[in-house]
Amino acid sequence: MATVIETHDLWRIYHTGEQEVAALRGANLRVERGRFVALKGRSGSGKTTLLNCVGGLDRPTRGTVQVLGQELTDWSDEQLTRWRREQLGFVFQSFGLITTLSVYENVELMTRLRRLPAKERHRHTVECLERVGLGKWHDHRPDELSGGQQQRVAIARALANNAPLMLADEPTGELDSVTAAEILNLFRRIVDEEDVTLLIVSHDQLVDDYADEVLHLQDGRVVGDGG
Repeated sequence: MATVIETHDLWRIYHTGEQEVAALRGANLRVERGRFVALKGRSGSGKTTLLNCVGGLDRPTRGTVQVLGQELTDWSDEQLTRWRREQLGFVFQSFGLITTLSVYENVELMTRLRRLPAKERHRHTVECLERVGLGKWHDHRPDELSGGQQQRVAIARALANNAPLMLADEPTGELDSVTAAEILNLFRRIVDEEDVTLLIVSHDQLVDDYADEVLHLQDGRVVGDGG
């Protein structure tokens, strides 16, 4: 099976005044295509830092990051921005929706960034909203939706660029357990039906019931598989 994510001896050191803080200490991570992989660990263990390095949102101090066959370490900011737009879908705990835009416009924005023709933009936006169960909510604004519905919009937006890899940072962190289970089930269906690879950072114990693999980060290193 093809490897989608591979990091080797990844270090990320932050400088705060005269102190150095090592968020990652030689993290080695491998994720195969078409897998739902959860990354868990205590607060401060380096989970989000590792996710951000994989997504090109942060740069490692040393080590290598290969994603979808590309080595990211030496890319310019412009290259990383273009690559993220074309290859990745991001889902965050805070949803990250633009409150002044409708549900439809939030998702369609991604297709505009891809410079799709108008008819194709409309077709694809509607299709993505249907896939997450929000086909009847096109004209609503984010603040008119529940937390679970807002996260579904964020997932539809992540799907809108047909990305083969989705990264999610605590996507159920602001949801009750019932809604969290619905969102995790949606992720599971997307992985199974769309051949998408998903790496999710989470504290949520419910994730264990849906993921193919549960990895643990401790003191900046991936230390084991939870099964």
